[in-house]
Amino acid sequence: MIPQVSGDSCCATKRCGSTALSAETQPNSESSCGTITTPKAKEDACSDGCCTKPQASSTTPSCADACCDEEPYSPATDKTGDETCSDTCCPNPQPSPPTRACTDPYYSDPPSSSSAKNPFTTSLQPLDPEKGLSGTSHIILSISGMTCTGCETKLQRTLATLPAVRNLKTSLVLARAEFDLDVAAGSPDAVIKHLERTTEFKCERVSNQGASLDLVCGGSAAAEDVVKGEWPVGVSDVRVVDRKTVRVDFDAKIVGARDLIGKDWETPLELAAPRPDPTLGAGSRHVRHVGYMTLLSILFTIPVLVLSWAPLPPRELEYSSACLALATIVQVVVAGPFYPKALKSLIFSRMIEMDLLIVLSTSAAYIFSVVSFGYMVVGRPLSTGQFFETSTLLVTLIMVGRYVAALARQKAVESMSILSLQTSNAIIVDKEGGETEIDARLLQYGDVFKVLPDSRVPTDGTVIAGSSELDESMLTGESKPVDKYAGSTIIAGSINGSGTLKVRLTRLPGDNTISTIAGMVDEAKLSKPKIQAIADRVASYFVPAVVSLTIVTFVIWIAIGVTVRRQSGSTATVEAITYAITVLIVSCPCAIGLAVPMVIVIASGVAAERGVIFKSAESIEVAYKTSHVVFDKTGTLTEGRLTVAWEEYFSEDPALTKALLLGLVKGIKHPVSSAVAAHLEASGIAASTVLDVKTLTGKGVEGTASGLMLRAGNSRWLDGLSSDVRVLPVLSNGYTTFCFTIDNVLAAVFGLSDSIRPDALDTVTQLRALGISVHILSGDDAGAVEQTARQLGIPLANTHARCTPSDKQAYIRALLSPPAPTTKATTPTVLFCGDGTNDAIALAQATVGVHINSGTDVAQAAADVVLTRPHLSGILTVIAVSKKAMHRIAFNFGWSFVYNLFAILLGAGAFVNARIPPEYAGLGELVSVLPVIAAAVTLRWEGKGAVGR
Repeated sequence: MIPQVSGDSCCATKRCGSTALSAETQPNSESSCGTITTPKAKEDACSDGCCTKPQASSTTPSCADACCDEEPYSPATDKTGDETCSDTCCPNPQPSPPTRACTDPYYSDPPSSSSAKNPFTTSLQPLDPEKGLSGTSHIILSISGMTCTGCETKLQRTLATLPAVRNLKTSLVLARAEFDLDVAAGSPDAVIKHLERTTEFKCERVSNQGASLDLVCGGSAAAEDVVKGEWPVGVSDVRVVDRKTVRVDFDAKIVGARDLIGKDWETPLELAAPRPDPTLGAGSRHVRHVGYMTLLSILFTIPVLVLSWAPLPPRELEYSSACLALATIVQVVVAGPFYPKALKSLIFSRMIEMDLLIVLSTSAAYIFSVVSFGYMVVGRPLSTGQFFETSTLLVTLIMVGRYVAALARQKAVESMSILSLQTSNAIIVDKEGGETEIDARLLQYGDVFKVLPDSRVPTDGTVIAGSSELDESMLTGESKPVDKYAGSTIIAGSINGSGTLKVRLTRLPGDNTISTIAGMVDEAKLSKPKIQAIADRVASYFVPAVVSLTIVTFVIWIAIGVTVRRQSGSTATVEAITYAITVLIVSCPCAIGLAVPMVIVIASGVAAERGVIFKSAESIEVAYKTSHVVFDKTGTLTEGRLTVAWEEYFSEDPALTKALLLGLVKGIKHPVSSAVAAHLEASGIAASTVLDVKTLTGKGVEGTASGLMLRAGNSRWLDGLSSDVRVLPVLSNGYTTFCFTIDNVLAAVFGLSDSIRPDALDTVTQLRALGISVHILSGDDAGAVEQTARQLGIPLANTHARCTPSDKQAYIRALLSPPAPTTKATTPTVLFCGDGTNDAIALAQATVGVHINSGTDVAQAAADVVLTRPHLSGILTVIAVSKKAMHRIAFNFGWSFVYNLFAILLGAGAFVNARIPPEYAGLGELVSVLPVIAAAVTLRWEGKGAVGR
């Protein structure tokens, strides 16, 4: 049966808005919210239906906590006759002591000891812990076993055949796949099993919901016992990691990490040893596995080479038998895994990939040597003899190439890991002042932790005691330490100075500033620029083309051997086989496949170290072509810390005017309103009560008080006050003008001044030196905009004042579509930099939208690039990183083309006096891939002047 929720949830009756349970309708402390039975009580508790933002009552959770984002199921009746809500889907369910909350969607309330089972073992499948029986779940898989671009293509094709999978993103470099899964059409476990069965990859699901902990089973218990047993309230999922370890996903707002371990699990659990980031962990396991197989191949290949090449006494049968045995071990144990991969790729994904070339070439060399050995045993040896050394050395060199390439790729990814800035331990302080050092993973909401001198801050928090100076250069780029004292906020990864701080935790380690930045960087690494499509298309045709060239080479050399060199058919065939094997192996599509993603990974990491977060790879691809940079003024070119420099009142009662104005603008976050409110509060003004306050983007704010219509904002919005003689002096002085009207009568006017950012002039000068046109768009008055333009040397023709959000969008659209006809190569590329909500439309309209840190989440969501440091020089970094990255991508493509052209010609014997012996063709992957990885990694070695500050 579907796990039920006790009581009569409002979710089962109608949809609600956000009304919490009132005091009159709260259930008593001994019962769950499901005990509300009267229609009036139910109506009071859920006046608008199930709350999308539930609010807990002061005693027990409200029935409004039962909040469904989708239409709920009809009420069901269980065996006791109680009415239940069969699909109560709360994102943040709250427990109701002493039993589980009525909003827990996966348990009956209360569960019996005989029926308390894992909720995912019900007969109804699939049932996803995040969404129930319907909806979409975002799945992240860490993939182990991918070696080249063909592997990524195979991964994409395999997942794309599943109808439940949507919005698929994959990354060879990160060894990761992300997609949205329709849980009504398939479960995550089913997807993983299908993927492992059809590709031979190993998959591990990465948690992306709430917090997660790895726990080890005590005693003789196994991980499966924990999954099948009863789970504490707040746990959303339990998955097996290995025989003794489980991964527990939980809602940290319901149960803390330490409390979770202390819960009464059916099996004793302890915190497992720290595991690396799943993406890095999968890569490390793959590198180790390839390393072990490479070492094994080397150990068995060296004796074969000695027996084949060393001047030993004539015992041909014994030596050949030993070579056969050793070569068979190499072919079965080391090269054996290539066979199922190649065949499954051909059958399930309909792809001919690199593994198939390895299988064909090594098998040809091995089988021919076995046949030759058989002829020797029966006394009819072939003139060519055996070449077991060719097949074994071929496999060994291929494995060496793959190991070195995988190791270099893994080291490059690890070097760009933002999460490495997190510390592993924390010192928590209890209410009595006692101190305990714990694993940082066990921090939970409500904790107070201590930061000792010269130690790294474990997570974000607010200082409650002590003072010190912190090095925040990892985020801000400022080498100068920042003073911290009671009330200051500190960020994870900062390095403390000489003082000791007590800090109240505000964000858990898995959801702090470092984690947020790392997530944004990974988004860019997973995305693919348009140029990647070209590389993928070339790589998809590469292997079939090489197979065709191999056949042509084989046929040509047989013809040459028989007709030109007058060789026998068998001799010509053997020689043709050696050339064909060489062509198969020496060609390598891996360099083409890695040309773009390797550079994107390194470039996005380098940019993040310099305070620039690319949210998509496409931004890296186009930013270097920037022809126009458009700045918002307030908060972007200027500091955004406005001060009142002019004020004048025109009403009979200035004190009342000030009180009404403060009541209107108090709490408004726009920089102008905030500055005026701060100025009035500093004067000791008490705010009047103002009702129906509304913010009008690009205009101002309005509300009512005692029947009076209050409006405050820019002069042009307020009935043309920009031409009023009382306002003109403020405008002419270049101040930001702010007017206040009462019933459409001007009551006050303010002039505000702002200071230009210290690096604004240098940034604008460097942009203009690059031949980039610089513009200013602002909702501010013309005088203030023109004054800023003059100070920065920006032509007045490139400024536009009094802009609404739609005006900014239209201006950028005009830049993108100039009236004169342009070719594709000269199409303008517009970069817009802003910081506020009113910039969101312009950020989305521009080719590259850049959000400078200090604005709002709306603007960040619309931006393609986020500057985590409040420095305009980040714009130069955006352009420089893009330019360097695209240069390296061009080099990688050029190298891939040149290498494969000459390698195939050498392998095919096109040059009379030069060729590549077949046993050394396995070095091809090493020679082709390492320069591509090196070209990407050298981005890290560039000086700050080369890739921005």
